[in-house]
Amino acid sequence: MPHPQHDPDPAPACESKDTLRRNALAARDALTTGERARLSAAICKRAATLPELAGASTLMLFASFRSEIDTEPLMAWALGAGKAVCLPRILAPRRMAAYRICDPGAELQPGTWGIPEPCDSCEMVDPQDVDAVVVPGAAFDEAGNRCGYGGGFYDTYLPLVRAGVPRIALAFDAQVVDGLPCEAHDLPVTAIVTESRIIRPA
Repeated sequence: MPHPQHDPDPAPACESKDTLRRNALAARDALTTGERARLSAAICKRAATLPELAGASTLMLFASFRSEIDTEPLMAWALGAGKAVCLPRILAPRRMAAYRICDPGAELQPGTWGIPEPCDSCEMVDPQDVDAVVVPGAAFDEAGNRCGYGGGFYDTYLPLVRAGVPRIALAFDAQVVDGLPCEAHDLPVTAIVTESRIIRPA
């Protein structure tokens, strides 16, 4: 996402963003279970080659929900590589924190809206200790702009990490759109990894 500018007429931009979000999610939902598994494996394999992730000691990932990319292969790779892996847990409206996990099968449980989250026994990770963040999203464009799901959790969490920490998006090709409207609080991603390519905004 290049850093967004204020839109002089926010209502149309917001409407357009909502339309792009709905269309991208519909395209993602239309993938079959088999297609989603195959494409997710390709995306995770490609993401593991990124120097930003390979060089991270503490990596923040997300657990997949509904038709999202299955992040289990990337999680397994990171844990197998000896990285500290943390996942978000929602604490309040627009507020989340990251908790370290070592065994996803045992330590993840349904949280807010049924999204898998670290259990109560997991240790909270200071945002300043995170070396790279893998972010979910509904839609992205080639400029690095990200459209989330509307909850604002990453909008409030990402400013807490160290300046310069890479933000890596995982997306199906179907979620990459043209000219995604953004707002002043939207933070750009460093790279977008899809099943066919790695997009690095100029």
